[in-house]
Amino acid sequence: MDTFELITKLVGIHGPSGRESKVAEAIAEFAGPYADEITTDVLGNLIVHKKGPGPKVMFAAHTDSIGLIVSHIEEDGSIRVGRVGGVRPGAIKNMPMRFSNGIMGTVRVHGKADDKDPAIDDLYIDIGAANREEAKSKVRPGDMAVYATAPFQAGNSIVTPYLDNRVSCAILLKALEQIKSSENDLYFVFTVQEEVGVRGAKTAAYGVAPDYGIALDVTIAADTPGAKKISSVVMGGGAAIKVMDNSLIAHPAMVEMLGELGQEKGIKTQLEVLTAGGTDAGAIHQSRTGVVTGAISIPCRYVHTPMEMADLSDIESCIALVTAFAESKLK
Repeated sequence: MDTFELITKLVGIHGPSGRESKVAEAIAEFAGPYADEITTDVLGNLIVHKKGPGPKVMFAAHTDSIGLIVSHIEEDGSIRVGRVGGVRPGAIKNMPMRFSNGIMGTVRVHGKADDKDPAIDDLYIDIGAANREEAKSKVRPGDMAVYATAPFQAGNSIVTPYLDNRVSCAILLKALEQIKSSENDLYFVFTVQEEVGVRGAKTAAYGVAPDYGIALDVTIAADTPGAKKISSVVMGGGAAIKVMDNSLIAHPAMVEMLGELGQEKGIKTQLEVLTAGGTDAGAIHQSRTGVVTGAISIPCRYVHTPMEMADLSDIESCIALVTAFAESKLK
């Protein structure tokens, strides 16, 4: 399965925060032939272990996505919602949504609200129900909906909802497939509930107790017209080696190792400084007595919208850098 096809498969699976089990099942099926052991912890983190006698290396990519959760159903059948993770109400109005049971609807703004700048309480999902009873026969409070826009390729870019962070899951799977030999004790961890507070990575890192940690996640490509310069990376610039974000100041040794590997292997890289946001690395580096931690980021435009965009060559660079680190001789 090529990278585009794998990403397309993963982004189509229903998996908002706290409901990631179907994503984990698909990942486990793909990873099975390349793993020595696959386990799931209490929170739902999927841990793919490729055994080796050397230092423990934990790669982490979160499986969950942002979305909407049903809070209550109005008499007219409209479905009121709350946010799961960093949903921006203005970015999702009129967008199609899909519930886990396949029910489809569209996000609308209440007629009395500010259509230009709505709040989450101004939104509802219209599933075409005539009244509350009909709506209740299809969905109920606590059900979660995700974006239902379809992936497509534009030039050398993939455009789809939920590159954040299924693209990183695909990168770890492709790296796992490509590793030829490694003395390191490798853990590919597909974490849960990152979008609601980096929860899964905290417990996974404690359980694995790695010597080295690398989180894979998207980062903001600040290269669009008029974009605020909160990030140093651009799409097409290669794998982004994180220096800092709001959750992590990357360990200098990790930044150096990743940079040297990029040069040695001819992998296109760039340095990332992000003045907002965070990743699973924020939890990993503080685990137990501390972990030498960094992050490899995928430059992404329009993060947390139904149409995220990433360059396929950047994705391939990230696969190559993960593979190179996994195969490297670590002390």
